[in-house]
Amino acid sequence: MGYEEEAVDELWRDVWCHRSQMQRDLNHGAGETFVIRALAHQGTMSPSQLADAMHVTTGRISAVLSALEKKGQIVRSVDPSDRRAVRVELTEAGRDRGRKDMQEMRDAVCWIFSQMGERRTREFVDLVREFSIYMTLCKPGEPRPTPEEVRKAFEGDSRDS
Repeated sequence: MGYEEEAVDELWRDVWCHRSQMQRDLNHGAGETFVIRALAHQGTMSPSQLADAMHVTTGRISAVLSALEKKGQIVRSVDPSDRRAVRVELTEAGRDRGRKDMQEMRDAVCWIFSQMGERRTREFVDLVREFSIYMTLCKPGEPRPTPEEVRKAFEGDSRDS
C-alpha cells in the first residue's frame, strides 16, 4: 500500500469515522441546525427540498419542521403561485438562532486554531484550500484532470493573490 492509500485510510478513520458532535451537526446530524442553516442560506424552501438536502424522509423533515414551528423559528405557508405547495421560511427568532449557532461554531473553531498555533493553523488552511481545489477537479467516473486543468484551477484561485 502506497502513502496515498495509507493517508486516505487515516483521513477516513480520524476525521470521518470519529467525528465530533460539531462535525455531526455540520453534516446533517442535527436536523434543526441543518434546517436553520439551509433556510438561512437558501431563503424559502419546500419541505421536500429540505428532505432531499438532508437525505431524510419527508416524514422526518415534517417532525423537524413541527419542532421548529413550535419554537417560533420557522413558518410554513401556502405558496401563492401553487396552492398545493408549502413554503418554509425562517422567522426573526430562527434567523437569530442561525446567527447564534454560527457564532458558537466560529468561536469553537477559533479556539481550536488558538490551540494549534498560528504557523500550523496557516499551514492547515493552505492545505485545506489546496485539497478543496483538487476535490473540485475530480469528478466520479470521469478521467482525472490533466496537468493543464490543474494549473488553470490553481491560477484561478483568487485566494492566492
